[in-house]
Amino acid sequence: MPITKSPVLILRDYEMLRLIIVLISLSFTQQVFADSLNLVINGKAVHENKKNYNEENWGLGFEYNFEEDKKWINFINGGFFKDSLSNISTHLGGGTKRRFRLTDDKDGWHIDAGLTAFLMTRKDYKNNRPFFGALPFVSVGTSKVAINATYIPAIAPKFEALWFFQATFKVADW
Repeated sequence: MPITKSPVLILRDYEMLRLIIVLISLSFTQQVFADSLNLVINGKAVHENKKNYNEENWGLGFEYNFEEDKKWINFINGGFFKDSLSNISTHLGGGTKRRFRLTDDKDGWHIDAGLTAFLMTRKDYKNNRPFFGALPFVSVGTSKVAINATYIPAIAPKFEALWFFQATFKVADW
């Protein structure tokens, strides 16, 4: 017997796809060509309550950084990773970050502090239907490579607080 999706689930998939296409197409407008594209490697979670959670959250993503404006950088990002229950989670969003330079070199060491807002899917939350979220983060690195860290608080009795880490690598600069 073939497995079929309900019309409501197909519509939600279509809306998510449409949002992805709109965000990606915005990346190719004339005003964005002084920016950078980074490959994001999702990798590690450290749960405060060490139960039997998956802490190897491998996955891939992207971060498109718009041109820096007075030490502020807006970005869009997205990707997928294996979550704490070993299910695939996806996300798409954007945000802003404030850059604090540790050297006089524009490409040298820096610390970023920011906020990202996103649409995410998780098998164990809302049955894989997209939901909104927002989290603060910090990043330490150079213009070519950085490590991102975010703290995710325990938002319900079912979810544990954790730290989540990613590595970013610049793949293109316009």
